Amino acid sequence: MYIPKYFKNTDVDEIWGFIQNNSFGTIVTTEQGKPIATHLPLGFNKKGDDCYITGHMAYGNPQWRTFETCEDVLVMFQGPNAYISSSWYGHEEVPTWNYQAVHVYGKASILEKDELIEELTIMLEKYEKHRDNPVLWDKLSSQLLESELKGIVGFKIKVGEIQAAYKLSQNRNETDYINIIDKLQKEGNPQSKQMAELMEKRLKNHK
Repeated sequence: MYIPKYFKNTDVDEIWGFIQNNSFGTIVTTEQGKPIATHLPLGFNKKGDDCYITGHMAYGNPQWRTFETCEDVLVMFQGPNAYISSSWYGHEEVPTWNYQAVHVYGKASILEKDELIEELTIMLEKYEKHRDNPVLWDKLSSQLLESELKGIVGFKIKVGEIQAAYKLSQNRNETDYINIIDKLQKEGNPQSKQMAELMEKRLKNHK
């Protein structure tokens, strides 16, 4: 991913936090030279010094069969994004687009059944535990679970390289930066509001 120096993020802890909060990613591999992609909720695990992206996909999805032949799998995560109008600057300027994106490269392998169950149990806890009537792994019948497990393939990707781009107008002067936040808050759509909150948080952290 091309990342101008202003927008490059190398804070690993912050990047893992970003992935945890934006865990619906896109996995890209190639099959006979043609890129193929699947959009999936993904998990993150750390074992010793190694980090892993984990997930599962339908058994009928042919992409998992490309894991063995792909030296590197690309996983993409995206955060809020928003249009930045030329009119929001104090001088003549072209429009642009603010965004957060993380690319992770690594080698993928297929999970054993016990590893897949662990992965699914953790994922259920993340998305169900806080609900009024959480449906966790141990609340589902063994008949249903065995049936569903036959229809999916679990995988893990050992992280080898991380690229993170946070394009948040940090190359602009403070007056323009604050005005952009104000304009984004008034845009009236969730993505612009999230971008404004992100930029505002960054401004407070750097004061």
